Amino acid sequence: MKYIKFYKKILVIGGLMSCFNACKKDNYAPPTNKFTGRVVYQGTPLGLKNNNGGTVYFELWQGGYGKSGAINVYFNQDGSFSDLLFNGTYKMVIPTSQGPFMSIENPETHTDTIPLVLTGDKTMDIEVMPYYMINNAKFIIGADSVVTASCSVKKIITDTNAKDIQFVALYVNRTDFVDDNNSFVSNTIAGGDISDMNNLSFTAKIPTNIANANIGVGKQNYFYARIGLKIVGLDDMLFSDVVKVSL
Repeated sequence: MKYIKFYKKILVIGGLMSCFNACKKDNYAPPTNKFTGRVVYQGTPLGLKNNNGGTVYFELWQGGYGKSGAINVYFNQDGSFSDLLFNGTYKMVIPTSQGPFMSIENPETHTDTIPLVLTGDKTMDIEVMPYYMINNAKFIIGADSVVTASCSVKKIITDTNAKDIQFVALYVNRTDFVDDNNSFVSNTIAGGDISDMNNLSFTAKIPTNIANANIGVGKQNYFYARIGLKIVGLDDMLFSDVVKVSL
């Protein structure tokens, strides 16, 4: 009987200690270090798609702490990112399936893995190699509410990793979230129809009424536009900056 009571005490003490440890884990303070930056090519941020906070991401891996997965950090449509992290040592990787660009070999690791040490807030740009760059994007609204856009496109990767253009397009939306899924009017040029990469132009007429949206020229006198470039074989498009255009 004495042994039974003894074992019961052990179980109660063990249970209390487990509860105490679990409570300690649950009560850890949340991370407060701000890790911010942009994805860039030679210092110029790359425009990406925005879909509820972004669709292109990079991974942060941290050893220890019983973790088995990566922390995904998403880029915004202007190429910026922001996350809150604990102090520590991380490994940063952009998966090969992400973005209209290729990763660059890191001089320290000699791979596409970028070492990251956080001891507080940190701002860092991530340099990549895009397949193309959209330059000199300009937008004007002329007579009859027609948006005219122009740009030049430069092929950056020209070696065996080069890829063709599937299409280039003008997108116009009511809000400043603009891409192939967030636009009410667009105009597309197929890659095979591009004769001069230095002189691309598009036009798109803003309708007086937009079905099921109750917006149009009579309801709003400003809109947002940007140019997108789809690369053959890649899901993620490259975009120019978002520009506000007024009637």
